[in-house]
Amino acid sequence: MISDLDSVTVLVLFGSFAAGLALGVLYFTGLWQTVKKMPSSERPLLLMLGSFALRALILLAAFYFIMGGHWERLTAAMIGFVAMKIFFTKKLGIKKAA
Repeated sequence: MISDLDSVTVLVLFGSFAAGLALGVLYFTGLWQTVKKMPSSERPLLLMLGSFALRALILLAAFYFIMGGHWERLTAAMIGFVAMKIFFTKKLGIKKAA
């Protein structure tokens, strides 16, 4: 339980957060690469669906592995993932026309 935060618990939660950040980089980089390849693809729908399925499968399996039966670890990983989503959205978001 989180009520007794010892150094090992803090390290495990920080590791889960860092893993969530890494998963965010992997997921959103894959999404960006897919979007960039779609205009030149012969089958853009298949590319989009295949990419989503692969990214979702990797993400769900990784979250399950990170969680290890502890909701606190899953929460930390998801916070890291969402933080990376916000970062990428601000970095690559729509630019206003001059």
